[in-house]
Amino acid sequence: MNIGDKAPEILGHDENGNEIRLSDFKGRKLVLYFYPKDLTSGCTTEACNLRDNYTKLKELGYEVIGASVDDGKQHLKFIAKNELPFHLIADTEKTLVEQFGVWGEKKMYGRTYMGTFRTTFIIDENGVIERIISPKEIKVKNHAEQIIGEQK
Repeated sequence: MNIGDKAPEILGHDENGNEIRLSDFKGRKLVLYFYPKDLTSGCTTEACNLRDNYTKLKELGYEVIGASVDDGKQHLKFIAKNELPFHLIADTEKTLVEQFGVWGEKKMYGRTYMGTFRTTFIIDENGVIERIISPKEIKVKNHAEQIIGEQK
């Protein structure tokens, strides 16, 4: 997916198994953030930063949805442990990560494996991608500020 592309209507299922559709957010901007894994340090820091700034994001017209390849049960633990006020898509089939081009080969500690690239898509009120924050740009400690910074 690139800037200017229309996001897919069906985004997936949340931690409770409910279908999440793009049209659920009509009239609001959607922060769709992809992250590698629940309950890991970087992903927890990013989620908590978005949680701590959630009210401000909502006031500015944004809704937040996280997505990873973890299952709903794992998402429920992550949400409960960190008191997250937003839903997480359980993309266990890797449909969404592949549609958005954020699934691929990663390397860490000399090991090569497949995983999710931490990436955030800002989708406008009409379902069109207006901004992409790439893995190299994302600062997990200040991610909400990165999103809000463009909004004046």
